Amino acid sequence: QILNFGLPAPIDIQVTGPLADADKNYEVATHIAAQLRGVPGAVDVHVQQILDAPRIMIDTDRALAQQVGLTQRDVANSLLISLTGSGATTTNFWLNYKNGVSYQVVVQTPQHRVASLDALHRTPVAIPGQAAPQLLRNLADFSRTVTPLSLNHYNVQPVFDVYAGVQGRDLGSVASEVYDIIAKFQTQLPKGSSIVVRGQVLSMNQSFLALALGIAFAVLFVYFLMVVNFQSWLDPLIILMALPGALAGILWALFTTGTTISVPALMGCIMAIGVATSNSILMITFANEQRHPEFGAHEAREAALLAGRTRLRPVLMTALAMLIGMLPMSLGLGEGGEQNAPLGRAVIGGLMVATFYTLFFVPVTYSVLRRKPPKDFGAEDQP
Repeated sequence: QILNFGLPAPIDIQVTGPLADADKNYEVATHIAAQLRGVPGAVDVHVQQILDAPRIMIDTDRALAQQVGLTQRDVANSLLISLTGSGATTTNFWLNYKNGVSYQVVVQTPQHRVASLDALHRTPVAIPGQAAPQLLRNLADFSRTVTPLSLNHYNVQPVFDVYAGVQGRDLGSVASEVYDIIAKFQTQLPKGSSIVVRGQVLSMNQSFLALALGIAFAVLFVYFLMVVNFQSWLDPLIILMALPGALAGILWALFTTGTTISVPALMGCIMAIGVATSNSILMITFANEQRHPEFGAHEAREAALLAGRTRLRPVLMTALAMLIGMLPMSLGLGEGGEQNAPLGRAVIGGLMVATFYTLFFVPVTYSVLRRKPPKDFGAEDQP
């Protein structure tokens, strides 16, 4: 319930609306629950609120009660003592003088003696000043009816909750089918009513959105930072050419291992992007150096080949060190290892493909796009 923000299930479909449309909204909630039971992986699907719970109405005849010296409150207290115990009307404590602890003393009719309506009729009602009690059926009328078992509100309006658990399937896949079911019932809602999905699904979507925006912002921030460093708009773009390979490798690794996209997997995506970018920076920096006159003024193709040949060992050493380090984590061994396994698998898959892109695709892109030699930064310092 901590992950669900206090809710008893990871999926909570709330149907809210005005009080006048409560019956219609409850009908929509029951139809949603019926279709949700057919979704693979959805378990324990139920509507939290019950509007037709059986109820016994006891109406005290005040005239008859007054004839024997009783009030409606006296009759209610006697009934409460039989059903819930004397603690509901009068609190009594017994002090144990040996240990100094006070214990609450409660007198209650055994539940098997009030297990039927006939037994409830024979509930004794104590009369002050008289030894013989009066039977409840002589003082009240009994009737059967239905009543709401629980009433919940969200933002003042009545709400009906459809709870569902997830078993044998990931939460995201079940949630996608839940949204499809909700879309079918949006047109059946009365005016002013709405359907909202809350619970762990909401927190999962918010986390995914925050991490996706974080990744996009990180890529843009790194790009503009490299623009300032390289004094060029083209070189940082060539460096980022390794990122599509990293993303493709991450998706491939998660798909082949049957791992769902989760927060740890997105964290591994950020790590793989960082390592891939740093390796590409080494490659492009060395290639730009080879274009300067003091290093031979090589053409773009020659500089790219020389950079790939020279930086092959450092790039492979960096990638292999990260891959070997993430291998135990990706296996998910040990207690709690499955929680961090998506992180290791995402890093391994992304870095494997990104390394190939860094060694082959980035130099090819450099040789095609970087025809013009880079600016000679050392010329400004020369007299």
